[in-house]
This record gives sequence, C-alpha cells and structure tokens, in this order.
Amino acid sequence: MADPALHHQIHPIKEIAIDYTPEACTHCPVSNSITLTFDHRGGARWRSTTRFLYGTFTSLIQCPKGNTSGLNFNIYLSSLEGDKSQDEIDFEFLGKDKTIVQTNYYTTGTGNREQIHDLGFDCSDGFHEYTIKWNPDSIEWVIDGKVVRKAEKKEGEAFPEKPMFLYASVWDASYIAEGQWTGPYIGCDVPYVCLYKDIQVPVSTAVECSCDS
Repeated sequence: MADPALHHQIHPIKEIAIDYTPEACTHCPVSNSITLTFDHRGGARWRSTTRFLYGTFTSLIQCPKGNTSGLNFNIYLSSLEGDKSQDEIDFEFLGKDKTIVQTNYYTTGTGNREQIHDLGFDCSDGFHEYTIKWNPDSIEWVIDGKVVRKAEKKEGEAFPEKPMFLYASVWDASYIAEGQWTGPYIGCDVPYVCLYKDIQVPVSTAVECSCDS
C-alpha cells in the first residue's frame, strides 16, 4: 500500500473511460473539464481508467438546470459499478430537490447508510466543490471546504477497503421506490447538462486495471 502521507496529494485526472453513451459525454484534458448530458439518448457515465486505494477525490460540479425531477447526478467511488459485492462512497444529487445532497457508503454490497444534507444553495446555480477523503479508518464528505459528514471505522465492522474507480453519471432514477427517491421524471427542460471541472485524484495510490466494464 502507498505511503499514508501521500494519500492526500492530488493531481488532475489525465484520462477517463466512458461506460455508455459516449456521444453524451465530452472530456477536455487541457481544461480538465467533463460534460455529461441527459436527453432522448438517456444519460452517460464516465470513470477513471485506474482504481485507487484511499486518498482525496475532488471536483467542482455545476448540476443541471431546470426541472430535474426524476434524475440522479453524482460523483462517487466504486470498486466496480454493477458488482453486487462492491465497496462504494457516494455524493448523489436527487433531482426532485436541488438544495440537498445524499451521502452513502457500501461495504461488500451493503449500504443503507444514507444521510441527507442541506446544501444551503441550489446545486445548479454555479460551481461548488465536492470532496471525498477516504482513509483506511475514516471517510469525510466535504463541500466547499466544510466537512458535512465523517464516518469512522468501528472495531468488528466492515469498512470500504477495495480499490475503487472514480465515477460520475446522470441517469433517470424515477423508477426507484415509485419515484419517491428522486421524484417522477418530467423532462420539460431537456437537455440536462452536468458540468465537472478541476477534477483531482490521488497521486500515489493508482492501481492498474485492465477492466473495460
């Protein structure tokens, strides 16, 4: 494992993989910016090309404008999207209310640790900084430099320890809990564009991966 002192040294993300709908995702390495669009094609999801074991992950994000009811937009860590035994650490925006954000984390596929946080602003009104600080014994969720949640490993309890990709996506989650989670999808302001810039990942904890899914 990398020297713990290096966990929180960060640098711009160099390249990304796009898991689906590549035409709805643009990446400009020069400006370190990524755009995700949700429209008639559905949404899109990007991820880092390597997994990381601990460290600091951060991005400036401007969430989509308009009536985003039904949509989920996010930035999160996962050992592998779609794996039912994944480790995961989330920031998730719920389209029905752009003044809140949900945090959560999973260990070997078990979550149910959701918390809702009042942002104090509309997440579509300009860029705000969202940061995950992941250590072997703690996780911090930070917004604009303020820690909004801290989870600490307890003796005898599982804690995220699998190397994880950095992911982000925009998708229609209105079918979950009959729309109670993100609201019903309205779609009156399509296209919905989520902007990411100044995306930073750990310098020293990359784990090479040939995974294409």
